Amino acid sequence: MVLASAFVAQTVYYGVPNAELVVPTLLSGLFKAIAWYFTSKAAQESSWCIAPVIATLAAIINAHLSRSSSEAIAVMGVLACLLAIAQAIGIIPRSSRGRWALWGFAAIPIGFSLYQAAQIRSLSSAAIDGRVHPVESIIEVAKIDFQRLTKRQSREFPQAVAEYKHRYGMEPPPGFEDWFKFAMDNQSPIIDDFNIIYTSIAPFLRLSGQDFTRITADTHRNPDADVWLCTFNGTSKDTSCNHPLRSFDRNTALLFNTLLQNLTRLIPDVSFLVNHLDEPRVLIPPSGGETGQYPFRPEDFTHRPTFDLLTKHCPRQNQQASTARDSPTTRAHHLLPFVRDITAAKDVCRNPSFAKQHGLFLSPISFHLVEGLVPILSTGAPSTMGDIIFPSPAYTVEEDFLYDAAHGMEWEKKRNNLYWAGSTTGGYAAEDAKWKDFHRQRFVALAQGRLGGYQYLRMHNGGLMNMVSGFLNRRLFDVDFTRVFMCAVRACRDEEDYFHAKRWADKDAGLGSRLVFDLDGNGISGRYYKFLASRSAVLKQTVFREWHDDRLVPWVHYIPVSMGMEELPELVLWLTSTKSGQTRAREIADQGREWYEQALRPVDRAVYVYRLLLELARLQDPERVASKG
Repeated sequence: MVLASAFVAQTVYYGVPNAELVVPTLLSGLFKAIAWYFTSKAAQESSWCIAPVIATLAAIINAHLSRSSSEAIAVMGVLACLLAIAQAIGIIPRSSRGRWALWGFAAIPIGFSLYQAAQIRSLSSAAIDGRVHPVESIIEVAKIDFQRLTKRQSREFPQAVAEYKHRYGMEPPPGFEDWFKFAMDNQSPIIDDFNIIYTSIAPFLRLSGQDFTRITADTHRNPDADVWLCTFNGTSKDTSCNHPLRSFDRNTALLFNTLLQNLTRLIPDVSFLVNHLDEPRVLIPPSGGETGQYPFRPEDFTHRPTFDLLTKHCPRQNQQASTARDSPTTRAHHLLPFVRDITAAKDVCRNPSFAKQHGLFLSPISFHLVEGLVPILSTGAPSTMGDIIFPSPAYTVEEDFLYDAAHGMEWEKKRNNLYWAGSTTGGYAAEDAKWKDFHRQRFVALAQGRLGGYQYLRMHNGGLMNMVSGFLNRRLFDVDFTRVFMCAVRACRDEEDYFHAKRWADKDAGLGSRLVFDLDGNGISGRYYKFLASRSAVLKQTVFREWHDDRLVPWVHYIPVSMGMEELPELVLWLTSTKSGQTRAREIADQGREWYEQALRPVDRAVYVYRLLLELARLQDPERVASKG
């Protein structure tokens, strides 16, 4: 009666439960009722002292079945279960029949532990070791690519100018020589590879300098645009930002002031728009839109699917080639989609499966799209969007995202598993249950063993084959949600029932694992650099382009993971359970940390921002005429 009343009350408040959760919920309620009944019967035979013992036994068995993070903890769980059973037997009077039958409950944790141990042994013993694993060859190719990247950078100014002209077909912006000297004086390892800047600013060359400035000012005055107008003073090197409605600029001015405060070179005054939202903003039609027409009115696609909108300008041949399956450039002939081409792997046009794999494309928290040639700076954007990319303030001035060496740990002392903990950001969960397709929810469901059909590579007749198993070694995954929000009331309830979120996790807990996972939230992940610096190997999944894409090389500095994650169980198994995989994991962790200290320093971000400001200054030069290309 009590359970029925509770069910009715929840239905009235939350609505009818999700059909997939009704049966588990009813079974849970039934088992609780049975437990209460037999607890009361046992109390009649002995005393109510047995009630907490039975509750403890049930909790131990439930915890043991849901997660045993190591063999030692599994053994401790069995011992705790045996002690609880012994205590219950001691409370029940000796005259009671069948009291010794309680030892039968020990078969549950013991049997499960034996089954789990056998499955783990089977997976580990069959794991592919040595150079035959396909990731080995991918890593070797990536190392060559990285060597070419570092060796091809210009070291003399005439060489840098020639390379700029060769890459972009135009003269460098005014002030380029001072920028070059600044980069060289600060030992910047990257001089030429700033393609992310050129890709961002190239469409705006079709505007004259006067049109560029006019559109910037008009957009800022539109309160629906939700953008900051920031002004860099070339004399004082000070940046200030203002917004028609808001007062906190999310540390944008602080970022520019921190990076450029010690700059002694000459930079002209520059004004630029900065996106206030996590999500990107700009979609540029192939024609660029009518340059003289304004205002561009932001369209609100909040909580609505966006994939068709963001791919409507994709080349037709890409769409046709991708309708049946995703681009083969991300998939080797080994059946599992280890990422070989990071550009293709993030290309929205070539990956139609993204439509049902990422919260940004399914139901973004906020999405106010501006379609046209509107220059707005954002920290990240997918391949089809035209935001101008700048480094996130999280990487420089937000303490929660900065690496603290005091919390670091040597590789040998780290847990041999994959860690991630976080909240359900990334998409708004409505009541239609599409939240199960969001990127974070899919990852946590996979890592917690809720999906089944896990794929592994095995040797067969001298070659590699794909094997599907229903078993996932959860001891290799320490993955949890710590907060469920950004959802409708019923969806929040369903997510909490489905995931059983932890209530808290230390922000530096991931530094104690050899593998750390990093993935998108509503926008880019601010934890990325902390993980790169931490002596852990970073497994990275994202659809966003960022400022560092020209300098971070996958499989050298981090381990890329496809949006579908079919390869993730095999990848984690190989990196943790084989000698060659463990060697590669440590190698990538060390290389990522070393390159972070050489190429992702605050001064490296200053080099990028300095060059970006020069390009923006050229765009808004009132004497510049629109290009015809």
